[in-house]
Amino acid sequence: MRNKTVLVTGGSGFIGSHLVSTLIKTDNDVIVIDSLISSTTEFIDLYIQSGKCLFIKGDIRDQKLLNSFTPPIDFIFHLAADPDVKTSVEFPLNSFEHNVRGTLNVLELARRSDIKGLFFASSGGTLYGDVEEFPIEENTVLSPISPYGASKAACEMYAAAYANTYQIKIVAGRLANIIGERSSHGVCYDFYKKLIRNPGELTILGDGLQKKSYLHVSDCIDAIMALCDNLNKQQDWYDYFNLGSDEWVSVKKIAEIIENEMNLNGVHHKFTGGKKGWAGDVHKMLLSNKKIKKITGWSPSLTTKKAIQIYISWLKSRDLE
Repeated sequence: MRNKTVLVTGGSGFIGSHLVSTLIKTDNDVIVIDSLISSTTEFIDLYIQSGKCLFIKGDIRDQKLLNSFTPPIDFIFHLAADPDVKTSVEFPLNSFEHNVRGTLNVLELARRSDIKGLFFASSGGTLYGDVEEFPIEENTVLSPISPYGASKAACEMYAAAYANTYQIKIVAGRLANIIGERSSHGVCYDFYKKLIRNPGELTILGDGLQKKSYLHVSDCIDAIMALCDNLNKQQDWYDYFNLGSDEWVSVKKIAEIIENEMNLNGVHHKFTGGKKGWAGDVHKMLLSNKKIKKITGWSPSLTTKKAIQIYISWLKSRDLE
């Protein structure tokens, strides 16, 4: 992925801004569309000011905006979405509008633009739902248990349909829980903020025994780039890959790692009870990454513990209150 003109939807967000940095460092011309509903341009401002990144403030739900999009594009990285699984339970239409309708608008843009390829940021655990066998293989039947998961499944079906109908090479990355610098949501961020406010007690949703797969954002970006570099060799018009670590960790263990990094001892854990943190929560998730390892040679470089340590160190440097 060099010397291309690429569009990144959601390019000012957590994962998106890291992706933009990598694309610019590999000599690509980058265009970002972002509504800034849940982010700012803080982490891509230098690229915007230097002219290395063209920023368009806009919403992918705005079909008129995407219909008027004229710059030539070689590749699309589609990351823009409503990312909140928990909130989707109370506001299911938000997931539909942002994720399904927004993705359909982006696919229409891809169809009109005669692009060379498209990457779609899908979801790992929420697609598969509650399963019994781990690690979860890509051929596992999709059985989402949240409106968010359902919206991502619908997006993948549309992506597969567009890829095959209009002969566009599309690859979906089914992401595990991505953690790391620039993130402002998720369990690690939530625990850190709670412990800053009250170092003596931490409220943990559920029973703390939920076990999930976490991946550092740098490994996530490397995996995305590996999949995109492989598109020319991809035999099918549409393919999909789990992007996750080799291990899973309990929520209680995450709390202990964070407390250690914050030099806190004897923190009282207050559990809300139940095996799920909230309605729609997938309480166990470990993605098999054999497929991407075999096809691209990619492999995660950081353990979950190291990823959490790096992230907490960054949060401390931000001096959050």
